Amino acid sequence: MPAHPNILGADPRPLFFPVADGADWLAPPEPRIGQSVRLAARSLSVMQKEGLAASSASGQVWRLVSDEGDYLDGFDEASCPLSFLTVGMVASTMTELLALAKARGIALRNVRLVQDNFYTMKGSALRGTMTGGAKDVELLAEFDSDADSETLRALVCDAAAASPLSGLMRGEKESLFTLTLNGETLAPNKALPVAGGALADPGEVIEGAAPSEGNWEGQVVKGDKSPLTEEATSSQGSSLAEEQDRVLHIRGICTLREDGVKQIEQQLFNPHGSIFTFLCDEEGRAPDALSYMAAGIGFCFMTQLGRYAKIAKKDLSEYRVVQDIHFSKGGASGGTGEAGRADPVETHVFLTSNENADFARAALDMGEQTCFLHAFCRTDLKTRVKIGRL
Repeated sequence: MPAHPNILGADPRPLFFPVADGADWLAPPEPRIGQSVRLAARSLSVMQKEGLAASSASGQVWRLVSDEGDYLDGFDEASCPLSFLTVGMVASTMTELLALAKARGIALRNVRLVQDNFYTMKGSALRGTMTGGAKDVELLAEFDSDADSETLRALVCDAAAASPLSGLMRGEKESLFTLTLNGETLAPNKALPVAGGALADPGEVIEGAAPSEGNWEGQVVKGDKSPLTEEATSSQGSSLAEEQDRVLHIRGICTLREDGVKQIEQQLFNPHGSIFTFLCDEEGRAPDALSYMAAGIGFCFMTQLGRYAKIAKKDLSEYRVVQDIHFSKGGASGGTGEAGRADPVETHVFLTSNENADFARAALDMGEQTCFLHAFCRTDLKTRVKIGRL
């Protein structure tokens, strides 16, 4: 077992919950192109993280948490950061798919979406060559419908394009950053700066968030280990290796409950990890897709900050972020009739460390360079669609 404390395991609160009086805790930025989400997040213990996501789409603030498995010496108390983007993305596609089918008069008696995301990590952290990458997304859409396969294929392709997240997949969007070390603002080295300077440190905002009234225990449920496949190469601490050359694979399977809430089963094939089942809803019964997607990007970047410090054997006692993302409304659900759009991700980084400014700048640069989901943003990607029948 890891030597560090299991803070999430000792926390009596549910893993995910809407924050009581959330608007008093955190507000999303004023939407520039339709809707926005702000994530305020902090490190807890090595790979455990806690964040508050404020979405202009839902009007709610959700507390979300993340952990890692044994491949990063984590406790596996919560799902890994990559889960959140996959969950939010496949749920967003489902929302657009249902809205688009209704608009086109296509009857769907049942729908199941199976999304596979792939990422790469190559190079040396200490030599500064380690780089995260993202590959095209694979999406299998299975239906019980009288519509022909070509009609269904066009429906799924258009729905994927209508998702607000597709705006981060098209073209090459370089993320923007500010950097603060021990309360002192530093100019980034390689990372591109956010216009207007740093926001306030979110530490006090996050601490002590209380759940709204209700039962939130079922928002995310841990299951058995994911199916073991030949692609699995992970082992205890393997993702902390100084030099790497590997492909990561995560799957999200999205279905609809009878009450319309989306249920997504996340499977982690490489590194090999646990199954987690999430709920997602645009009407407030669970976190919305924007909140999940934003949390995925923020948590993944934070993992890379902590991982780099651990590999480099440098002190990084705490790290926090405030991250803003601006999305368009959904092409179908929001009635725009257009493909989704998004502005570059803006992240304000706050480090607490005994190390100097050179380390802080290196940590930011390597965090961005090795983050799979910032690579997702800076890579021109496609969704490759297949159609099946239920």
